[in-house]
Parts: sequence; C-alpha cells; structure tokens
Amino acid sequence: MGKKKALITGISGQDGSYLAEHLLSLGYEVYGIIRRHSVAEDQSSRLQHLSDKITNLYGDVLDAPSLVRIFSEVNPDEIYNLAAMSHVRVSFDMPSFTIQTNALGVLNVLEAYRTICPNAKFYQASSSEMFGNSVDDDKTQRLTTPMNPVSPYGCAKLLAYSLVRHYRNAYNLHACNGILFNHESPRRGTNFVTNKVVKGAVEIKKGKKEKLELGNLDSYRDWGHSKDYVRAMHMIVNHQKPDEWIIATGQTQSVRDLCEYVFSKLGMDYKDYVVQNPKYIRPEELRYLRGDPSKSKEILGWNPEYTFESLVDEMLEHHLGEIEGL
Repeated sequence: MGKKKALITGISGQDGSYLAEHLLSLGYEVYGIIRRHSVAEDQSSRLQHLSDKITNLYGDVLDAPSLVRIFSEVNPDEIYNLAAMSHVRVSFDMPSFTIQTNALGVLNVLEAYRTICPNAKFYQASSSEMFGNSVDDDKTQRLTTPMNPVSPYGCAKLLAYSLVRHYRNAYNLHACNGILFNHESPRRGTNFVTNKVVKGAVEIKKGKKEKLELGNLDSYRDWGHSKDYVRAMHMIVNHQKPDEWIIATGQTQSVRDLCEYVFSKLGMDYKDYVVQNPKYIRPEELRYLRGDPSKSKEILGWNPEYTFESLVDEMLEHHLGEIEGL
C-alpha cells in the first residue's frame, strides 16, 4: 500500500497551506490545484517552504477540462475543495463571479469526482455565512438552525452545501461538509478584518500609519485558528460516515473587542485611531455568529488548541516581526 494521495483545490490559500503541512506530517502525498496569477509569487507565497514536498498543477474550478485532466492524473484518495472567492464583502461587488466560483465551481469538482474517482473521500469547505442572521434562542448556530444567507458569498456556499449532500445521496459518495466558522492566522489576507486590525495597529504603533479604517465594529464572530480547523477537515473526511459538521470555538467576540485587545496589547487605546468608513459596511450585515461544535468534539474528538487570545497574540507577533525586519 503506497502513500495516500490528497488533492487540495485552493492550496495557495491560508487553509490550503496549513492543510498541506498537516497532511505531509501524516505521510500523505499532497497535490494542489493553483490558478495562474500574473505575479507568480501571489500563487505560491504561502507554499514556498513546501515547494519540494508538494506537487502543484495548474487548473481552475471553473475550467472543467482542467479538473478532468488533474483528477485523472492524480487519482486522489481524498479531495479537499477549498477553492473559493473567499471575501464576503467583495462578493457584493462581484456577485456573478462569486456564484460561479463558489457554487458552479463546486458542481464541476463534484462531477469530476463522481465520474473519475468515485471511491475517493471528498471534503467541501462550507461556511458559517450560510446561516446569515438566523440564530437559535440560546444565541448559537447549529446544524438545525435555519440557513438564510445575507450575501452572494453565503448564497453560493449554501447551494454548494446542498449539492454535496445531493451528490452523496444520489451517487453514494463519501462527500462531507465542514461548516467552518471564521478562522484566522498570520497567513490570513490583510483585507480580512482580523489581520487588518492587527497589521494596522502595529503600523500605527511604529509610526507608519495614523488611522485604521473599519466597517461595522459591532459584528460578532466566532474566531478560531486555521491550524486547528484543518485538523478538523482531515478528521471529518476520515470519519466512517460522510456527514455535516460544525467547526467553531463556541465563543464570540465583536470587532470592537478585537480592536480593544490588539491596541491595548500595544499600549494604545483603539478609540484614538479607529474610524468607521461606510465603504467597508456590507449592504446587508451579518451581525452575530457563534457556532456549536459539540458534535465534532464528542464524535470526532476534535478540540481547538488555540484560544482567541493566543490566536491574536500569534498574529501580533508575526506582524511585529515583519515590521521590525524591514
């Protein structure tokens, strides 16, 4: 029996890079699908340290022939579909591209999987954004909470989630959905609010910037660390029965709480530097997220190693190191 082969779409993203590291540590052969960027560094910046350990192939979830070629070539044991237009705020500006990538792209991947390697196990990166502003009476979202998304991103993710369940039942596939709540890391893009706050605060502290412009400070999110969440992906795919799972910390903090924590760590008061800019406010706001991970904890034995504080501390350390290295 040779090494298990894993194929990751979206390998060049935050989760893709951590998942590749995790699977390599478990002895997998890792293959990734990357899109061509005009600046080659953009497609590999998070993967450079792995370049001699993984095999990347050019393709795109919107290019069905490329998927057919790659799935046939690799013949994977496990498929992790992490490719997406991943920025919720930008999905309002690019609704058609978001729906195509995050819904029709998933359909293309499922078709390639069904026809070429139906014995493989499949993981779909589903999202807490599918719940929208639905929340149970105890201020928590769980698998039974109605899904009423409030963004093109959330709508597309809900279609993809439903397609995965449909393909599992219709074609007897080992296809799973992981509904991941917000997860961050030093590798998170700096246009996402956590890294934007951390990097902005560090730049202000070092005199490189005077103000930090943000959108809604009273959005609440359940923030975990990407490293913890990619471990969950592998557990989800390898559970004997394909199913839906929520991965979350069960805690919630507001953007305001985040600002307060980060700025005070740097000896500053966020109120002196943070200004709201309407351009960062979503046309329809998602106000509150807090996931219930009890099923994942009880059945999979998953537990996060990071707390909100240790996650943010690691991001702060990263940005302080970067700015001091300049």
